[in-house]
Amino acid sequence: MTLRIDISGLPSERVRFAASPLAELTAMLHVLAGPGHHPQLAGWAADVWAGLRPELAERLREAEFLWRSSQADFLIPARPRPTLAEELDDVDRIGDETYVTAALVTTCGGGRAHSAAPSPLTDTAARERALDLAQARGARQEAFAERLLADPAAVRARVRDTLEQCAEAFFDAAWAGAVVRLATDLRLKNDLLTRQGIGAALAAVSGAVALAPDGDCIVVDKLQDKATAAHGTGVTFIPSVFNRPHLVVVHAPGWQPVVQYPVADPTPTEPVSLETVTLRLEALSHPVRLRLLRTLARGPHTTGELAHTWELSAPEVSRHLAVLRRAGLLTSRRHGRYVHYALDLPGLTALGTDLLAAVLR
Repeated sequence: MTLRIDISGLPSERVRFAASPLAELTAMLHVLAGPGHHPQLAGWAADVWAGLRPELAERLREAEFLWRSSQADFLIPARPRPTLAEELDDVDRIGDETYVTAALVTTCGGGRAHSAAPSPLTDTAARERALDLAQARGARQEAFAERLLADPAAVRARVRDTLEQCAEAFFDAAWAGAVVRLATDLRLKNDLLTRQGIGAALAAVSGAVALAPDGDCIVVDKLQDKATAAHGTGVTFIPSVFNRPHLVVVHAPGWQPVVQYPVADPTPTEPVSLETVTLRLEALSHPVRLRLLRTLARGPHTTGELAHTWELSAPEVSRHLAVLRRAGLLTSRRHGRYVHYALDLPGLTALGTDLLAAVLR
């Protein structure tokens, strides 16, 4: 299972490595929304939450669907700028239809939108579908989606203002500490790109990223089968201190491909034992269950949502969920007429950190 980025005929100078303040802020917000994914940053997250003004804390919860389970594409810029303000200006230049569609993907959990799909801003059926999906995600998601569809300009302005408040509250201080590690990583990657070519640079990004043997495709090892192309625009690689263990890839139609990757860990993990590997293989021996687990790692989902995302029948999904629950990898909670299934992070972590990284990236 891979995500493939076609780079055939792409000039080497259009493969870019650059730091992005907005992408790093998004990674920080993801940590704050789901610290269980990032145990090494739990102390930092607790300190930030403790120091937030109540109004800003509520704003982060109100809009967390833009970065909690997956990040809205406009928050991972293809053309990074030196400052957060410049990158937010670029976001402001995106049309309402593009912004709303990207926001609804993360808010409603409806999967990547196709470029030819009708807009929920103009199409009644698409609007109702978006609201139905948001309702299944919970009251906050539903309220956010309703506001976004009713008045995109007001929601966009509020989101920007929230991000600007984050800069003063915690981002500027965290960015000052991270930027040194990012600069070191970028020097290494750009030197490899110049001296040894894209294959060597990709190998240094992650063991899950590689150049295809024919040199025409970047292959990202993720629990999904997707493809996109970098023709005419290029592909951007953005290092991050805060997004470990994720590999975030912007690959939706109409968006330039972007890969946000974690900088090298200064304290690498110990080798995984054969006994642990055997336990993983026994618990997670089916590719469909791996796909379901990857989706659930992004946040709680209903059986119907999982069936829709992976084009499976509801009974088939239920059978696989039962297996995962018996393995101690899932929890469930009822919200009205919906039952939400979620990844049990402690259970998965006990199987090994490399499995956790593969599922979460």
